[in-house]
Amino acid sequence: MFRARFVVAVLIPLTLTAVCTGQSEPTTATCNLDDGRQVYIRYNPVSAKNDRAPNGKPWAPGGAPMTLFTEAQLNFAGATIPVGAYTVYPIPARDKWTLVVNKNVTPGAAYDEKQDLARAAIETEQVSQPADALEVAFAHVGPRCTLRIYFGKTATFADFVAK
Repeated sequence: MFRARFVVAVLIPLTLTAVCTGQSEPTTATCNLDDGRQVYIRYNPVSAKNDRAPNGKPWAPGGAPMTLFTEAQLNFAGATIPVGAYTVYPIPARDKWTLVVNKNVTPGAAYDEKQDLARAAIETEQVSQPADALEVAFAHVGPRCTLRIYFGKTATFADFVAK
């Protein structure tokens, strides 16, 4: 009996450690503006096999929303985003994804639509080579940082313009 308890007491923590450390650390994508200010986004690079993007609902990859940090005032879809930190929720849909910028950055907080600062349909395309994991990057041209999100066979593009 003691041996069985010992095995359980040792194996369960080891198993939990293996599961927890198997998760990826947050990754950051950065956009460096011409004047030295930065816009960056932190996200969990989840696997397309282990995390499904919910159709029509705000998505928090790996259970945590993406976090946008900006050192410049931005314009996204006609809305002004002040300097600061925000959560970002893609809302996947079959033909057109939506991107939400939300003011609530409290860790572990549930999504609250009342905290939305900006929401807009974003350019969405299907790609021939699927991404095995969530990939997020910025493309920078002049004052514009184009957020690119690749997941599965979907590629999306959203423009943030620095003021």
